[in-house]
Amino acid sequence: MSPITGSPRRAVNPPNAILNYLYALLESESRLAAATLGLDPGIGVLHVDTPARDSLACDLMEAVRPQIDGFLIDWVTRETLKREWFFEQRDGNCRLMSSLAVRLSETTTTWGRAVAPIAEWVAQSLWTSARKTPVRDQLLPTRLTQSQRSAGRGNEFIADTTPAPHPKNICPGCGATTRLGRHCPKCGREVSREKLIELAKVGRVAAQNLESRKKHSQTQRRHEAAKRAWRSSPKPDWPNENTYVENIQPALAMIAISTVAATLGVSESYAADIRAGRHRAHPRHWQTLAELVGFGRP
Repeated sequence: MSPITGSPRRAVNPPNAILNYLYALLESESRLAAATLGLDPGIGVLHVDTPARDSLACDLMEAVRPQIDGFLIDWVTRETLKREWFFEQRDGNCRLMSSLAVRLSETTTTWGRAVAPIAEWVAQSLWTSARKTPVRDQLLPTRLTQSQRSAGRGNEFIADTTPAPHPKNICPGCGATTRLGRHCPKCGREVSREKLIELAKVGRVAAQNLESRKKHSQTQRRHEAAKRAWRSSPKPDWPNENTYVENIQPALAMIAISTVAATLGVSESYAADIRAGRHRAHPRHWQTLAELVGFGRP
């Protein structure tokens, strides 16, 4: 079945269609590079010469193929290909829509820069092997990279290794354009919900093991002992309930949850509830929290 239309024809391969298009761009740049250096693109070394192929251009592009492969692999592993970028022909072949072709064409200069030093090296090697003159007279003009001009000015030639531009970041879930290649708000909520469900399952299982139950029991006994000691001891006249509600609890929003938890000796989840006002801290903690937020006795 075809992955795009579901018809019982041979499967199409959108990444392969992209790869072929990028290879075509590279072949075009290789052909231009060879012609610029005075080489015949149709006379190859590695590839057999045929009337319908520029064999030398195919030779030059072999050294740059790994860069295109790496570009495509990095792209498809980070982002999702959009359905509207492709269409399937009657014979099952996958073709690119103009919107994607335009974006891929923006990488042409990158492949031209990559093949330029390869073409100059090949031209220089052929020229050196064909002539018997002194070495200083055998240096060909570097019309593509201008490396000799840089060396003549006393500068060090550094090859341009600017990576090819990637298409716009898109959501891995639905293919919508996003800022940093993350999920769009709609897909992000769904992914977060699924992750929270899985984490809740793991948390419930972990909370029922022997060690967790033992720690929970020890914590409960410690807090009950502290409450009994508080009930049997004389109570301070400050802070009172109004002071906690109006002054102390609102100021806790500026304190980190981990700091509140460490100060009171409670879990971070319970400290978060105290800071947000979902739970009111026990009166024995009010004075400690007042000192934590810097609220003193009037």
